[in-house]
Amino acid sequence: MAADFILSELVSAGTKEKAEHLRRFFKTGKGQYGEGDCFLGVTVPMTRAVAKANLQTPFDELQKLLDSKWHEARLCALLILVERSKRKKLCNDEEQEKIFQFYLKNMRRCNNWDLVDLSCPQLVGNHLLNKGDRSMLYKLAESDNLWEQRIAIVSTIAFIRKGSFEDTLHLAKLLMNHSHDLIHKAIGWMLREVGKQDKSILTCFLETYAPRLPRTTLRYAIEKYPEQERSYFLHKKE
Repeated sequence: MAADFILSELVSAGTKEKAEHLRRFFKTGKGQYGEGDCFLGVTVPMTRAVAKANLQTPFDELQKLLDSKWHEARLCALLILVERSKRKKLCNDEEQEKIFQFYLKNMRRCNNWDLVDLSCPQLVGNHLLNKGDRSMLYKLAESDNLWEQRIAIVSTIAFIRKGSFEDTLHLAKLLMNHSHDLIHKAIGWMLREVGKQDKSILTCFLETYAPRLPRTTLRYAIEKYPEQERSYFLHKKE
């Protein structure tokens, strides 16, 4: 009954005022990307605290949370997986693989940008960091599902932090013509992270692709550049 207990903890921590704010913030109206999502009104720090107190929750109970209509229940399940995967005493190589496969099975339950961004860097990116085969990221990029596509690009932040940029740049090129603003922002964010590690690589990429990037992507990517350089690349877009 771990899922029921965790949900009761989240319900008790939520407020109607916060829930209403979150419904607006995460675009849950008709036709919006989070249409129909339901919120208890729990803050992320509180959800994280509940997750850390329940790290050994079995997979079948985590599945119940991931299947919940409540956004915070899904987030809590994901944060349990993230925190568990970071702790070597709880998570050997076999358990890491189980977590990875469980996450892949449930990617479409990560159906808002915060659920993606708080889970995939650890559960996908770090898992694949030392793997030779990263082809699944390219399959996700070609998916018809917005959240799987966002997982593909955001997961590469784990590679960027280790000085590996190739997959980020390839995926940025694959996704640059995407129609959704959430992908434009994700690409720009990852490109900006590349620039933090090696500005010359980002600059070289932008010299070629700035005219083709969505304006939102370009603005995110060059956010840390001096004004003169930002103007230069924005002018290439015109």
